[in-house]
Amino acid sequence: MTTILLVEDNDMNRDMLSRRLERKGFSVVLAMDGQSGVEMAASHAPDLVLMDMSLPVLDGWEATRRLKAAPETRHIPVIALTAHAMAGDRERALEAGCDDYDTKPIELPRLLAKIEALLGAAPSAAEAAP
Repeated sequence: MTTILLVEDNDMNRDMLSRRLERKGFSVVLAMDGQSGVEMAASHAPDLVLMDMSLPVLDGWEATRRLKAAPETRHIPVIALTAHAMAGDRERALEAGCDDYDTKPIELPRLLAKIEALLGAAPSAAEAAP
């Protein structure tokens, strides 16, 4: 089963999106802040990370940089989720190491298409191992 790590500090957003993803057949692991997200990615080895960018403790920008810098998590695709659809935010997310970018409110069909595209392109953990 495909595992998605959802890093989201808003209870309502986290609950709604995790339930919708589980109904689509994904296993969902939850983290409430960026630091927990980095730790959960290392311990759970998810297939993909959905990263809110406005997070407490460690923001999504820095959490993504740390995921992409660590050998054990750098291969995991990260999709930035943000309500801040400002000019330059997509580029900023990609520069931080995100593999894609999506805006809130989440449109599930659009997000699912991005997830499927990245999972189809992502190497398996065995292929990503040094």
